[in-house]
Amino acid sequence: MDISGEDRLLSYPVALKMDQGLRWKRSLDVLLILLALPFLLPLVVFVALLIRSVSSGPVLFRQERVGLKGRRFMCFKFRTMFVDADATIHQGHLQHLMNSNTPMMKMDSKGDPRIIPFGLLLRASGLDELPQLINVLRGEMSLVGPRPCLPYEYERYLPWQKERFGTVPGLTGLWQVSGKNKTTFVEMIQLDIRYAKNKTLWWDLKIILMTIPALVIQMLDARRVRKSPGHLLPPKPNYSNSASAPYAFNKAPLIGAIHASNGDDVWVRKGTKLNL
Repeated sequence: MDISGEDRLLSYPVALKMDQGLRWKRSLDVLLILLALPFLLPLVVFVALLIRSVSSGPVLFRQERVGLKGRRFMCFKFRTMFVDADATIHQGHLQHLMNSNTPMMKMDSKGDPRIIPFGLLLRASGLDELPQLINVLRGEMSLVGPRPCLPYEYERYLPWQKERFGTVPGLTGLWQVSGKNKTTFVEMIQLDIRYAKNKTLWWDLKIILMTIPALVIQMLDARRVRKSPGHLLPPKPNYSNSASAPYAFNKAPLIGAIHASNGDDVWVRKGTKLNL
């Protein structure tokens, strides 16, 4: 979906008015950010100075992302890669994840020469995403929701997978606290759709509280993987990713389904912890 520049400026306020369920999210987001500002501001300044001291170039990195109802916006992050790093490598990695049953481990899990010093720590801890609080205040994102995807990723989504864009994207979400790097692309989509259809104030608060423990586990896992060469999880059989069978999976690597309140079944694999 492509929209004009004027529509992009108007899209989020209009969407917020149309979706009554987003009003409480907006109030919660603004309140929590205001309460956390005394802690966040020194942290933001520290990270910015760290990036400036180890790498030349801008501190912030801007990238177009896809959010609510397929609308595009400019997403902010702390820059963790050297300037002019090759982005085509990521496209190939993403295409592999979307078409396979491989756990969604980041390319930098085993090291990446494109990443600046301390960049791995910033990415594993989620500190690189702190500038997205600007997107939250602008109404383009929420504290909780599906991650905002890249335009070329959105173009490869099947129609049923685009149901995850039925809510505002977030800094953290159900997928992030339910295994994240241990889940596959299809499992991520299922979790995001379940949240989009069943979001509540209590669920947002619970996910926010679970985010810090999830980040600690993620950092420990990343450190363990980097210190264990050759121990990445091997590829597994593919899920069916065809439009004619949107929820058809190869069930061999799966052990059961969680029946969501909306009637959908969320299939999970052995060893995946889903905090639902």
